[in-house]
Amino acid sequence: MDVTNKQFDDVIVICREIFEKKLHDYGASWRILRPESVTDQMFIKANRIRSLEVKKENRVNEGICPEFIGIVNYGIIGLIQLQLGYADSIDVTVEKALELYDSHVAETKALMSAKNHDYDEAWRNMRISSYTDLILMKIYRTKEIESHSGQTLISEGVDANYRDMVNYAIFGLIKLHFGD
Repeated sequence: MDVTNKQFDDVIVICREIFEKKLHDYGASWRILRPESVTDQMFIKANRIRSLEVKKENRVNEGICPEFIGIVNYGIIGLIQLQLGYADSIDVTVEKALELYDSHVAETKALMSAKNHDYDEAWRNMRISSYTDLILMKIYRTKEIESHSGQTLISEGVDANYRDMVNYAIFGLIKLHFGD
């Protein structure tokens, strides 16, 4: 488990650096996104990963890693949006956005650690393409929950789905960076 925690941290450093650089370039322009739009952005990323996995060829000079990073960062953005609600303008500073990012990463890592304990790190024996499919399934679940105004009868909410998608994307990044 110590190895997984270290690898999680190493991958998050990469994701956070990109998040921070985009904050510099664009500010927190994502604050205008409603959660449904965040979900759709994650869909675009996951769908592209699946397309690249199936076609085994890409015509845009970006591979799977940037898309998994995008899923991580949009997942964290989604959690922030659920916490704060969307805004009509940029209403958080770069520092506040990074503070919120770090807080949601910590909660997501805690969930990953708890699930890894219970599932005995089964993810390590899975294929990266399975993470892609699970992310897409979670996106469709999230869209269904969103169409019910966030109300569920028995299922976890949008926030839990976002956290799971972030963790699956991190597992993919760990495998791509560190191998099996």
